[in-house]
Amino acid sequence: MTLYTIGDTHLSLGCNKPMEIFSGWDHYVQRLEQNWRAKVKPEDTVVVTGDISWAISLPQALADFQFLHSLPGKKILLKGNHDYWWSTRNKMEHFFSENGLNSLFILHNNCIPFGRFGICGTRGWIFENGEPQDAKVLARETGRLEASLADCSRQGLIPLAFLHYPPLYGSERSKPILDTLLEFQVRRCFYGHLHGSAIHAAFLGPWHGIEMSLVSCDFLRFDPVLVESLE
Repeated sequence: MTLYTIGDTHLSLGCNKPMEIFSGWDHYVQRLEQNWRAKVKPEDTVVVTGDISWAISLPQALADFQFLHSLPGKKILLKGNHDYWWSTRNKMEHFFSENGLNSLFILHNNCIPFGRFGICGTRGWIFENGEPQDAKVLARETGRLEASLADCSRQGLIPLAFLHYPPLYGSERSKPILDTLLEFQVRRCFYGHLHGSAIHAAFLGPWHGIEMSLVSCDFLRFDPVLVESLE
């Protein structure tokens, strides 16, 4: 069994939001599918780190979910800033169940085991405008990350952290998120959100013992990246 990750698939099979208007995104759905099928086996797992679908409701996102379900492996989904279809975990899991999407799973206040590892994470947040509301959202996201990592600790697993927003970007630091990663002794953190010219300011490599990795679709050239193999 092998664990992969990729973020920011920005699917729009059920709505009119083509990503091909952006440089480097030509034929991106076909490229993603080709790379995924060439690498991922049915027994593998792929964590999709947010911005999964442009849909604004679960029904509108159905075609995108069906596309992901058709690909090999178990898919673990976490929320991105553009996932307006996101609802409560119970509602999303019920929607998946009633539509036969049994390869899709939600990462939200929980930890999903993968061998001796625990898949943990949340959307995250950054002080984009420095507004008081940002502090509230960041506190809530930090609490969700803590809940996920605490669940991992209770299960006696090695934590792997997945975020949508980068915890570090240029001179910006999401201190509560970083403090939580350090508190729970996370050693690997994967994040998305950054595209195009923004990628140049991405933090890649070790930070206080945590290996930071950007996994947005265009950065990875629409090719899921290896996280861990149990073989």
